[in-house]
Amino acid sequence: MSGIDVQRIKGIFAPIVTTFDEAGELDLKSMKANLDRWEKTRMAGYVVLGSNSEANYLSFDEKIRLVSYVVEENRGKKVVIAGTGVETTKDTIALTKAVAQEGAEAALVLPPFFFKASMNNTVLAAHYRAVADASPIPILIYNMPGNTGLNLDSNLVSELSFHQNIIGIKDSGGNLVQIGEIIAKSKPGFVVFAGSGSYILTTLVLGGHGTTAALANVLPDTLADIYDAFMAKDLERARKIQLKVMDINKAVTAKYGVPGLKAAMDMIGYVGGKPRLPMLPLPEKDRMDLERILRAAMN
Repeated sequence: MSGIDVQRIKGIFAPIVTTFDEAGELDLKSMKANLDRWEKTRMAGYVVLGSNSEANYLSFDEKIRLVSYVVEENRGKKVVIAGTGVETTKDTIALTKAVAQEGAEAALVLPPFFFKASMNNTVLAAHYRAVADASPIPILIYNMPGNTGLNLDSNLVSELSFHQNIIGIKDSGGNLVQIGEIIAKSKPGFVVFAGSGSYILTTLVLGGHGTTAALANVLPDTLADIYDAFMAKDLERARKIQLKVMDINKAVTAKYGVPGLKAAMDMIGYVGGKPRLPMLPLPEKDRMDLERILRAAMN
């Protein structure tokens, strides 16, 4: 397995959007434009094939092509993590091995969830251990109950944290008590990321390591300001910035989703573009509301 320095997995990461052309195919030219601009920010790393990357709408070949392209363009400047969780253990292992071959430094693994009634802790623990045993790169657990309908509880996560190749978790559940329990019960050094820009500071105060947040596609340095202020022990500044991004974070996640995130990127000079069908672009009336919220966050 890879000898990645776990200390590098901290700070602000973005689950980077996937850009598509008018025909709905991968648009790597636009991806390069975004990467060139993100490179100049204080973002610590990229998550390719995350939820906001529309990973479930990409074929296996598209996923590999996208990871390969990001790794090549990144040239080792930021950490590259790839989302590899799919519905079977076999296919998750295959995708994890494939992205490792392309240069991803770690894998973010969403649990299988289609047969959610059968996905108890025993089943999920066996799945994650099998993936971790087979993976040539370290893995992070991805708890995303809003999309999967499953919550990976603190008992399961802390148990898995002692596997030598499971190094952390992105928790998007928003349950701060659970995040605290994970930090308290997991092995020392286990990486805990807030899965949203709305509770970065709280996660850091509890002992977490940063965030992988949709909003980092749009305002990476603003989120980095929260992290940097906390690290500098300037809690008042960190608190003020955290509160200022609450509305825009909600707008590009729960309120307007991926179409809203992509629209916000377009508004400030990134390339968001259209989501892949069946998702539709954000309606004009919602774009006006989003623009107002974004402008308030940037002032």
